[in-house]
Amino acid sequence: MTVAHLRTYTINKGMMDDWLALFPKLIPVMEDAGIKVESTWVNEERTKFIWIRSYGDSVENIATAEAAFYGSEWWLANVVHVRSHLAHREIVQIETV
Repeated sequence: MTVAHLRTYTINKGMMDDWLALFPKLIPVMEDAGIKVESTWVNEERTKFIWIRSYGDSVENIATAEAAFYGSEWWLANVVHVRSHLAHREIVQIETV
């Protein structure tokens, strides 16, 4: 079993290109924390960024990985800038069957 989040971010109007340039900078920080980005998509209207990030084989891994990511120097230095792109976030926990 793999535990993951299906995340849908509504990106602020006119900021999708900036978000798509910024997001790859988050990936190594997430990987260092034990979070794997499985895939990313943009809807046809280019208003939503949809992605899956996984945490391994245990729900308990989520808290550990997120604490490492959200406590990282990079995140703490950039959180305001990153979140300035987001109008709304929807997060659904999923697992493989």
